[in-house]
Amino acid sequence: MRRAAAGLAAAAGLAALLAARRALLLTSVDGASMEPALRDGDRVLVRRTRRVRAGQVALIRFPDLPSGRGPRAVRDRQLLLKRAVAVGGDRVPDGWAAPDARGLAGAAVPRGALVVLGDNRAASWDSRHYGFVRRELVVGVVVRRLSPA
Repeated sequence: MRRAAAGLAAAAGLAALLAARRALLLTSVDGASMEPALRDGDRVLVRRTRRVRAGQVALIRFPDLPSGRGPRAVRDRQLLLKRAVAVGGDRVPDGWAAPDARGLAGAAVPRGALVVLGDNRAASWDSRHYGFVRRELVVGVVVRRLSPA
């Protein structure tokens, strides 16, 4: 009887671990684009979802760009951490964009899209360069910063 209970507890623990693995992702920050909120080497816990609110830090797949566009160090990355500043139905905030920011300042964000920026605008490759991000590219949102690796 005791062995059966232990087996059930182990199975329940394994099921919970597998469910958490599907819902959560652990990743490391690479670069300075999200300073001071997140620093190079920080580890973050990401909840897998495509629902992002303005102000949340999102983990996104790198948007498709024409061949050769963007710094090589950025193009070679598969995932980016950026802050959502506007989501579908919002207006892109005035003043966030540089004059060459693809004319997005004040524009309405299409449904199913978002505008993302790095907190450290001087070191960030973001919506100012590649425009709106399709919601399908969102992997999840940061729920917790963990200690550096």
